Amino acid sequence: MRDGTIAIRSGLPDTTQGSPFMPGPVFAGTYHLKGDPSGSPYTYGRYHNPTWTNYERALGLLEGGDALVFSSGMAAITAVLSAVLLPELGKGKNHPVLVMPSDSYYAARVLSEQHFGHLGVKVLFGPTYNNGQIKLLDDATLLWIETPSNPGLDVCSIRELVEAAHEAGALVAVDNTVATPLGQKPLRLGADFSVSSDTKAMTGHSDLVLGHVAAGDKNLIDKVRAFRTQQGAIPGPMEVWLAHRSLATLEVRLERQCRNALEIAKLLSERDDVLEVRYPGLKSDPSYKIASSQMRYFGPVVSFVLKSKEDADRFLEESNLVESATSFGSVHTTAERRGRWGGDVVPDGFIRLSAGCEDQNDLIEDISHALDCLQKH
Repeated sequence: MRDGTIAIRSGLPDTTQGSPFMPGPVFAGTYHLKGDPSGSPYTYGRYHNPTWTNYERALGLLEGGDALVFSSGMAAITAVLSAVLLPELGKGKNHPVLVMPSDSYYAARVLSEQHFGHLGVKVLFGPTYNNGQIKLLDDATLLWIETPSNPGLDVCSIRELVEAAHEAGALVAVDNTVATPLGQKPLRLGADFSVSSDTKAMTGHSDLVLGHVAAGDKNLIDKVRAFRTQQGAIPGPMEVWLAHRSLATLEVRLERQCRNALEIAKLLSERDDVLEVRYPGLKSDPSYKIASSQMRYFGPVVSFVLKSKEDADRFLEESNLVESATSFGSVHTTAERRGRWGGDVVPDGFIRLSAGCEDQNDLIEDISHALDCLQKH
């Protein structure tokens, strides 16, 4: 089956006469459990849940491996870092080495430095652009890739970095949040882990916080599962059920979001009042060649730079269809002046925009109007 069909049909039970297409969420902390528990598929709510199982089966088919759902994207990231790095700390030899993108999601950088760094992990940073992390792989334990990077949208070659990392003896994890497994398949490109914040395009309605991890090696996914169980980084069944329901429209949503994002990027690139535009699907983008070789969809996120903080704020105020909000991947078009948070090396006028599923003509007209308003002040 192709991805669009998998997204709709996978993880569902066999049909029976009179049954719903998708069973409701299972709310259970404990399960009936007589005698020897080894033969029971479910024992306790922190270990497993039938609703998780259905969603994880669907994710596994899309990713090309086994998948685990987490209570957030950061919980998923923490689980992979912990499963790989903490056992190495316990061996009492050289400190494990984590190679991170210097331009990756801010919270992931903070976690790696302020938590794992304090525990004794050596953390190195290199840029996503031009495979910049490849120079840091000597003695690496884990290479963390984020492509396209958030918020700058640089792209690196997953396959080339994986080959170099594996040759150096390191495992590779890819933050695939911007692309989703429909847009890019890290495991098929050789990565050991594919990680995603399902809060974003995977669920796509700005109403859930979830994450997932997928791996092609059963031993690796079992280590991540053990961490989830021990730490209790588990999602609620209702959230997972809603995520599974939302998965059915992922391809429909993503196709429209990416079409809108490309047209928005084209519009922005033609305007003299926009200083810089980044979108991997734009043929003039410096990442287009690499992105087109490993991505099916280029994602919903466009970044661009206006002349000043004041212009960026004014643009957001004048737009009627671009909602000011953090995060991305929703059916609603959103944007923010990313520099308001700090932590990212971006100009004051830098805007990260996430294209939604609104009518393309309406979005183009609205964004054009908001930009035109800048010329009047």
